[in-house]
Amino acid sequence: MRKAILLVLFTLLLVNCANVKHLNDKNRSPILHKNPKKLFDPTPYAFCHSTGTTSKGSLIFISGQSGAEDLKHTLSGDFKTQAHYALINLKTVLDDHNLTPEDVLKITVLIVDHNEEKLKIWTEEMKEIWKNQKYPASTLIPVPRLALDTMLIEVDAIAFTAKK
Repeated sequence: MRKAILLVLFTLLLVNCANVKHLNDKNRSPILHKNPKKLFDPTPYAFCHSTGTTSKGSLIFISGQSGAEDLKHTLSGDFKTQAHYALINLKTVLDDHNLTPEDVLKITVLIVDHNEEKLKIWTEEMKEIWKNQKYPASTLIPVPRLALDTMLIEVDAIAFTAKK
């Protein structure tokens, strides 16, 4: 009887550990990444169906980052370049909070005149930043225009930092 109880407890422990998909490098917070088996696998498209955390801490809301390359807000006419810099700019804000891309729970991506080629480029850029493939939950919204005529992409995010 005792062995059966221990086996059940051990199994429950393993199941709970399997649900925690990521413990970031600095052990700040367990970020849960869930992709239900009844839905398609979004990993090849560089996103996760849902993310969350059970830790105590703070949410960091990051305003939309453009693909500007410098302090003068220079924008290339090339979508790939802007997508790259939008993610670099996002990382800059995360760095300022002592966070990494792995701390991002959710991103929203706005793409001007979205098409399949832009989706492919965006996915490639995401994979460069999230090399561990622990992607945040994501929503991509095609738009006709952004704040400036030359902006082709904007990315905002919600990140999490655990209470110390």
